[in-house]
Amino acid sequence: MNKTTVKTVRFHQTGDASVLEIEPLPLSEPGENEVRLKVEAFGLNRAEVMFRNGAYLDTPKLPSRIGYEASGVIDAVGPGVNEFKAGDRVSTIPAFSMSQYGVYGESAVVPVHAVAKSPTVFSAEQSTAIWMQYLTAYGALVELADLQAGQYLLITAASSSVGVAAIQLGKSLGAKVIAATRGSAKVDFLLEQGADHVIQTDSQDLVARCEEITAGQGVKVIFDPVGGPLLEQLAQVAANAGIIIEYGALDSRPTPYPLFTALAKGLTIRGYTLFELTQNKNRLAQAKSALLPFFEEQKLVPVIDRVFAFDEIQEAHKYMESNRQMGKIIVKV
Repeated sequence: MNKTTVKTVRFHQTGDASVLEIEPLPLSEPGENEVRLKVEAFGLNRAEVMFRNGAYLDTPKLPSRIGYEASGVIDAVGPGVNEFKAGDRVSTIPAFSMSQYGVYGESAVVPVHAVAKSPTVFSAEQSTAIWMQYLTAYGALVELADLQAGQYLLITAASSSVGVAAIQLGKSLGAKVIAATRGSAKVDFLLEQGADHVIQTDSQDLVARCEEITAGQGVKVIFDPVGGPLLEQLAQVAANAGIIIEYGALDSRPTPYPLFTALAKGLTIRGYTLFELTQNKNRLAQAKSALLPFFEEQKLVPVIDRVFAFDEIQEAHKYMESNRQMGKIIVKV
């Protein structure tokens, strides 16, 4: 990279999408156990919207960088890095603090443990769109829930990139997948992704439909990023000894614990974030090894909703907040 400065997205105060600015910053050199990549594309996640708003688990240190997922070509490696070299095509994994290592920009330095070789069959845009969502789904459905063939899996907010990943992974594992979404606009899309059933929660009764679909058995595994009062309904649709995995808080209202339903059914209600997987190097290495063959065989294929230009970063964030997307939002650098 024959540049002394690189365009980088930062924000100097928390707030709406308008706080995101593209600034020239000095080209950084990778430190020990770090690599630098020339970024070709980066992906957007709800975590970054929350981070920008100052409402995320990780508090920004202003002025703050931003971004978890990028793909590109390594152009420099730091001391102690043996598994990668300049010229390797790689993608980043959310296993770092965004304020320290944010990847929205022409160049990104990241810890070596947060890098994986890009699948040879995927474009830069596709390679950007895999690790956050498929690792999130894998950690929940495989590691925590031990999802088995023939079991019912309910995925709420199913048209998100993580929701789509969970549908594809659930079907690959032989589960019977129920996708829940608001409105009719995304029904056909979710069926195309492999969902066996789609419930429109604004016009259909979630509890009654799950009862009907499962013939009264209930749902063994529930994967929910919404929280709030919905948790009581999810407990009602759960099977005996079912597990509800809460991995987000899209509903900002309080989330009452459904004590009596949980007692009656012996439910497990489990809080989960991707970091419990990505911050454990052994678990992360195992998950990467398990997922890569699925990518190479194209059994798991990310869905790209829309690609924005780099200077449209504010518009890209506004679009994510509109909830119109079906799949991943990508910015091409």
